[in-house]
Amino acid sequence: MSDIFEIDDSDLLAWSEVLKQFERDFPKESKRVMGKVGNEAKKIVKAEIKNSVGTKTGNYLKSIKRGKVFLSDNGEWTVRVFPSYKIAPHAHLIEYGHRLVKNGEELGYVHGKRPFERAGRALDREFHNILEREIDKALSKI
Repeated sequence: MSDIFEIDDSDLLAWSEVLKQFERDFPKESKRVMGKVGNEAKKIVKAEIKNSVGTKTGNYLKSIKRGKVFLSDNGEWTVRVFPSYKIAPHAHLIEYGHRLVKNGEELGYVHGKRPFERAGRALDREFHNILEREIDKALSKI
């Protein structure tokens, strides 16, 4: 009695081809996913600025930009969200605080609102959900 099994490996071969294609395209796809994560981070930062700082002219809110996605020194894809100092040169004053001076006389100190610090804590909580959602979208295209 010999038990002979035939295994249909055509599906397995097709899946291995999909995996090879994904390996070839993964650097582009991961860069694209990190760009989308950066956009979500920018939305979180802007929402925190609206809540904590408010707007007078809106230049500080307009200055929030997402940088380019790049490979860091340790080989991870990284993206930055930052205020553009060309649009809002006073961004560091809002973030960290400043002395209040009028006519050469110091009237007090204005404490920083720290919207980026607060948004960073919110992003730490939401990062895995955002990343998982964006990776699922990327994988559904393949």
